[in-house]
Amino acid sequence: MRLRMRWTAGALASAAVITGLAPAAHAGGGKHPLFERIATYPVFQNLPKGVDPAAETVAEISAVTPDGKTLIYTDAPGSRVGFLDLSNPARPRGLGTLATAGGQPTSVAVVGGYALVVIDAAKSFTAPSGRVDVVRIADRRIVRSIDLGGQPDSIAVRGKYAAIAIENQRDEEATPPGGKEGDLPQAPAGFLQILDLKGSSPAAWKLRKVAFTRPDGSALPSFKAAGLAAPADPEPEYVTINAKGKVAVTLQENNGIAVVDLRSGRIEKVFSAGRVTVKGIDVKEDGVISPTGTIRNVPREPDAISWVDDTTLATANEGDWKGGSRGWTVFNAKTGKVLWDAGNSFERLALKYGHFNEDRSENKGTEPEGLTVATIKGKRYAFVGSERSNFVAVYNVDRPARPRFIQFLPTNAGPEGLLAVPSRGLFIVSSENDDAKAGVRAGVQVFRIGRPSVPGLASAPGKGGAPIGWGALSGLSSKPGSRDGLYAVSDNAYKPTKIYTINTGRTPALITSALTVTKKGKPAAYDAEGIAARPSGGFWLAHEGAKGPENLLVRVSARGAVQKEIALPAAITSRLGAQGLEGVTVTGKGRAETVWVTLQRPLTGDPANVVRIGRYVPATGKWSWFGYPIAPSASETNWNGLSEITAYRGRLVLVERDKASGTLAKHKKLYTVAIPKGTPKGLPVLKKTLLRDLLPDLASRNGWIQEKVEGFAVTSSGRPWIVTDNDATQDATGETLFLPLPRL
Repeated sequence: MRLRMRWTAGALASAAVITGLAPAAHAGGGKHPLFERIATYPVFQNLPKGVDPAAETVAEISAVTPDGKTLIYTDAPGSRVGFLDLSNPARPRGLGTLATAGGQPTSVAVVGGYALVVIDAAKSFTAPSGRVDVVRIADRRIVRSIDLGGQPDSIAVRGKYAAIAIENQRDEEATPPGGKEGDLPQAPAGFLQILDLKGSSPAAWKLRKVAFTRPDGSALPSFKAAGLAAPADPEPEYVTINAKGKVAVTLQENNGIAVVDLRSGRIEKVFSAGRVTVKGIDVKEDGVISPTGTIRNVPREPDAISWVDDTTLATANEGDWKGGSRGWTVFNAKTGKVLWDAGNSFERLALKYGHFNEDRSENKGTEPEGLTVATIKGKRYAFVGSERSNFVAVYNVDRPARPRFIQFLPTNAGPEGLLAVPSRGLFIVSSENDDAKAGVRAGVQVFRIGRPSVPGLASAPGKGGAPIGWGALSGLSSKPGSRDGLYAVSDNAYKPTKIYTINTGRTPALITSALTVTKKGKPAAYDAEGIAARPSGGFWLAHEGAKGPENLLVRVSARGAVQKEIALPAAITSRLGAQGLEGVTVTGKGRAETVWVTLQRPLTGDPANVVRIGRYVPATGKWSWFGYPIAPSASETNWNGLSEITAYRGRLVLVERDKASGTLAKHKKLYTVAIPKGTPKGLPVLKKTLLRDLLPDLASRNGWIQEKVEGFAVTSSGRPWIVTDNDATQDATGETLFLPLPRL
């Protein structure tokens, strides 16, 4: 649904579902059908009555009924499964939950009118236990519970079989004889359970165990021959079934894969996922995006697995405690031969689209965890999810040994369950990260084959061929002399400070270069919350200090060299809290050059709900201050502040926003004030005019409404743009909205 908006549009009421256009990206997709995001449903809205809405609640793994209209998801922290009505996939509706008393659900699958919910009921690592509850979906009654004899992880259903991986998870704090803390083997070993689904009544279903060790607990010859690290402790993780009744099981901590014939229960093949050396990635957690490192000879340690066809398998190589290749791999299931491997390309997608989680560089990086393959409208897709960078990469795998990247889908934080619904042309992502205090809520996102828009912003290749890494954009500026050019700057989530050049004349807009800010010849790290390009060349940056006196106005040359740092007057900094300088813009040039800055929140001692706008004249070194009437805050924690100031056609445009995101977001607006003249007496309060309510714009992308609208600028051609700060994917979804607005 497209939303028509005017510049004086009223506030958009928070809704349970956010609908509209979807941010997506494609690479040479041509006429290939692509996906649009049509809804985001935060599952805290489906909690039982009386449960605190701020309580942790997740959507980890999901399944749908045969008609694709009812979705069931697992919520392990809440020991429940939830139900959503997807009759209208653009507006999911909560149908309530079912408690899984005595354990936590780990996975769910559907057969006919029943949901099979596997539940971890273990009270210790040495005595693992679990069950599968058979739930009649029509009335949500548990009609049968089947003891699994161990701790289950995942379940898959196809035809007349269900396969359940019994992991019997290792204790990361236990030390086996002769090993290190967390090492394998740790008894009891895991295995596979097969549930025969013959007959229409669950009472007739029978369970068969496929042991992955000998009766005495020693390793099977096939597991030894595969070269597994601890063949006596296989650690089954994830299962997938093909059309010929073969189940493939990942043995994650053992870096292996087993293939079992479901009809006979015979283990047909066990092979190692192999080791890999990956170059051109960031391997050091230092706040610097530097894709120049190498991980050597690491085990892939696959998590999710899916059949591409009846002889080919694909794995998402999340890693565990010894490895993780930061990509995904296609194998020949009969020989175990690697047919294709992503190398560094999956992690580099995070660089290109601004989802790079530098804080995990030393530990598995983007962590590809979820993976599924499905044929939708005649095309075969592989969907691969990044647990840490919060995106799904979509590939065409019509030729299994030659996957072709076609689309980048931003998601909620922690995408875990990836579910294709081919009959309805849908793809569904369920996410497991939930932190109400941080404004990150788990949910279900629905995508469908459609006519998507691309993400607002991507980056071109930089030195060495890797995409220019970017994120945490905190300010925008027009680029003098360029019709469609803009500049952006990043805050201190990454270092050193970078000034990005953006070409908005293409779709998506493209970061074409990154200029490093230097001080005395060395890279500088500012908390740059605003940028203004000087008409005569170079830039002004607004640096927000951790303390009042540390706030600085910084003049930078066109080559990025710091020329001057200008402190705010002591009368200002002595009353300044943690929220300081937040934006900068410039008018005039030469001796008429005037720099305008905004603080984020009211100064101590100033009138309530009045934020200061500063005027600095470089030729004289004089400061003047004016008041801006900000809307009263909703609460002490959800306060309103200013986050950008931009001069345009004789007025100052200001971004005024609250601290909230998602369904709690209420106040994201553009206002204008006339550029004040003369020497102020006292603190004159300027009169503001509403220019635009930004909530409909943020909601139109159908994702989690982003908190930090941090930048606003107008190109020389007259096109306004806004950008959100993605907080470098830390305590955030990581999605950056870079959106064009109607012309002023």
